Amino acid sequence: MRIVLDAMGTDNFPTPDVEGAVLAAREYDVEVILVGDEQKVAPALAAHNTNGLKISIVHAPEMLTMEDKGLALALKAKRKEPKTSVAVGIDLVKKGEAAAFVTMGNTGGTVAMAYFRLGTIEGVERPALAGPFPTKKGSCLVLDIGANPDCKPENIVQFAQMGTIYAERVRGVKNPRVGILANGEEGGKGNQLTKDSYHALKESGLNFMGNLEPKMLLAGEADVAVTDGFTGNIMLKTSEAVAKLILESVKDKIQNASPLVKIGGLLVRPTLRSLRSMLDPSEEGAAPLLGANGLVFIGHGSSNAVAIKNAIRVAKQAAEANILNSIRDEIARTLAKAN
Repeated sequence: MRIVLDAMGTDNFPTPDVEGAVLAAREYDVEVILVGDEQKVAPALAAHNTNGLKISIVHAPEMLTMEDKGLALALKAKRKEPKTSVAVGIDLVKKGEAAAFVTMGNTGGTVAMAYFRLGTIEGVERPALAGPFPTKKGSCLVLDIGANPDCKPENIVQFAQMGTIYAERVRGVKNPRVGILANGEEGGKGNQLTKDSYHALKESGLNFMGNLEPKMLLAGEADVAVTDGFTGNIMLKTSEAVAKLILESVKDKIQNASPLVKIGGLLVRPTLRSLRSMLDPSEEGAAPLLGANGLVFIGHGSSNAVAIKNAIRVAKQAAEANILNSIRDEIARTLAKAN
């Protein structure tokens, strides 16, 4: 199986990108196509022992940056001849030369590139980013976490449908429980989008459990949580910041405490490491852009090689689970019922 990796995606490209590709090729027996500036990618790859590994380089003279926005971004996305590493990589998926595309680059830019170059699955108006949140009982898939700041109830229902399929096929959850993020458990709580989506989800045929307060999500009461991309992204970034603050504060308190407390800190170190691992976004690597007419995964710019390796693993799992066709079939069934 071939996976395309944007070698220019991380903040410190191409070093962690290339290292992650080598780790994935070695551990998961996948063929990795590195897309990026060959003059920068080739030396980084030459620094590793790649004997027996299937890793190649496809040259892309340009890269997306955080400054690529608005009309300029749209023009780059619509270019017939791709030049950026994201466009070249996505086109390889579109042409069937790879099963999935993975990047740690500009989220908005990648979403735009996927939208204009791959399009969406027939019947899907907007693709959504789906990220797993750690919970007391495991994890909950939350979508959208950033692709669509403004949504309509029909978008939220499709997010729930796609999230349910992904949770079942890729994450192994049977009959996933779906909830909509809200500021109260009662069905009448929330803004107008939440209220309208609540009623649409009740009629969707999904395993809809109702409104989901954040405390309920973290307690593990749902397997899939849906919301608009603005709310989801704020929740994601806040959760990551709070988790980092707590772990760093505990570490600082122990280091600056009495010798007796420091000894106690040594005893709880394995527990803290386990907690850090649970909260570490690198464990999943990247979030799928569900609804795009091709497999696209987007991760953090600060990702290290381990995160990139794991992102390639998740992309491989989604391709093996035939997630695209499953979503196509579900959306088609929904549209047939509506007509």
